[in-house]
Amino acid sequence: MSGLTDRRAVTGTDLGAPQRPPFERWLGLLFVLFASALVPWTVYLAIELPRRAVSRHYDLAWVGFDIALGVVLSATAWLAIQRSRYLALAATAAATLLVVDAWFDVVTASAGRQEAMALVLAGLIELPLAALCVWWALHVQDVMASTVVFWRRRAASASSAVGGHVGEETAD
Repeated sequence: MSGLTDRRAVTGTDLGAPQRPPFERWLGLLFVLFASALVPWTVYLAIELPRRAVSRHYDLAWVGFDIALGVVLSATAWLAIQRSRYLALAATAAATLLVVDAWFDVVTASAGRQEAMALVLAGLIELPLAALCVWWALHVQDVMASTVVFWRRRAASASSAVGGHVGEETAD
């Protein structure tokens, strides 16, 4: 008896069709719960939070956030240069942080010159760069595949120019 037949006899199931891990459904339902719980929490915050607040570590919060953003942008650059399979994850994280940065820059800016500067930076740098990161995350596999095709074609044309296949030794 083969191992497949043995397992069918023991489990009583058809093992031909792949089964999804059971945690996927529960994890999805758990996030529905989290998203649903966020609605009343957001309403509560909208009602209860003061319009103005003084923070003892306001500068530390922004410097720390900007350091994290710099690290994520640097990681995205490094992973792009390395053509890493993790590039989409880094680009998604970078896009998220850029949108959050733009949002909080604009909504926490003082009226006038500071607010105008925040809007200009958000509109000309942060949000366009976030959109580029989203595009990159969604298309990184296609871009990498076309790069591979390009280099394979180039190698093939180079090998045909010398009369053989790349990596093939000629006999004397």
